[in-house]
Amino acid sequence: MGRARTNPAPTAPATARGRRTHDALIVAGREVIEEHGWAGFTPEAVTQAAGVSYGTFYTYFESKDDLLRKIVQAAADEMYAASRVPDTLDDPYARIVEANRRYLAATGRAAKVLRMVEHGAYLDDNLRRLLLEIREFYVGRSEEGIRRLQVAGLADPGLDPRLTAIALGAMVEQVAVIINELREPLDTEKMVDHLSRIWASALGLRVPSE
Repeated sequence: MGRARTNPAPTAPATARGRRTHDALIVAGREVIEEHGWAGFTPEAVTQAAGVSYGTFYTYFESKDDLLRKIVQAAADEMYAASRVPDTLDDPYARIVEANRRYLAATGRAAKVLRMVEHGAYLDDNLRRLLLEIREFYVGRSEEGIRRLQVAGLADPGLDPRLTAIALGAMVEQVAVIINELREPLDTEKMVDHLSRIWASALGLRVPSE
């Protein structure tokens, strides 16, 4: 996918200035992707957007694919932080609602990057693994929450926690696609309410009355 290179492999920046340049290229690369798509995502465009010389690109990245993976990881880190539900929220149903609300908001901010990666993942195993890592974070977190509810006697003990987390997570993930990519004009708060009620009902968790 990216251009071949013959220069020495880049190393992690050792100075504060190097780290700033490295991070600036990641930010610029994300901006280029979001504004111009894959066709416009080139080392030339990224270095121009970052305000650095063309050769600087290969000081920090092996190829544009290498940069893309770093961009995806940065976007994923942002999603993880933005979608984490505070530990102070104890009510099980309220946690489901807040988790769904935060996930939809987090994926909305990263939608353009994720869409690019999803398209590229069909041809690039590294990108596919990155997507699986992102999904696994949410699946693992949901699986853990379902197990806790089962131990507390609040969720159906006959459900496989991991399979349930995958299935319910896929539901929310697809709703995010409908909102962010297909741009269906849905009321997000109503959608969060519906998703949360479906999620709770599937677990056998009591759903609060209107």
